[in-house]
Amino acid sequence: MEEPKKNRYSLFKKQEEFVFQSKHCLLELYGCNYEKLNDESFLRCSLNNAAKLAKATVLNLISNKFEPQGVTAIALLAESHLSIHTWPEACYSAVDVFTCGQNMMPDLACKYLIEALEVEEHFLRVINRNPAISVHNQIRFEK
Repeated sequence: MEEPKKNRYSLFKKQEEFVFQSKHCLLELYGCNYEKLNDESFLRCSLNNAAKLAKATVLNLISNKFEPQGVTAIALLAESHLSIHTWPEACYSAVDVFTCGQNMMPDLACKYLIEALEVEEHFLRVINRNPAISVHNQIRFEK
């Protein structure tokens, strides 16, 4: 087994080079509109709109409607992902907005979903992701 190289990632070599480009927003939504939380089509459109507001590129959107209620929908982004899981019976939803890149605006996606779902209360946690500097300079293109 090969021994890991020390200081392999430039992020850890020079902390002053470090730049936050990735944000991971964890959003808890309480007192949401029951009908909207149970409407798969509405939620798919809402995720798509939220992604556009975040300046993200939607690659694919998948969803599932549960019985007797509830929806899970995930937008695969060129810049990461956006997901929503709903429990209409509790008027609750959990949202995950993870974007990578300097021009991303995940906070706008969060604000949009709060308004669209007619939320009474919310709790937002933001995690700044710390990829290595070598990741920051990478550009990816769709096939």
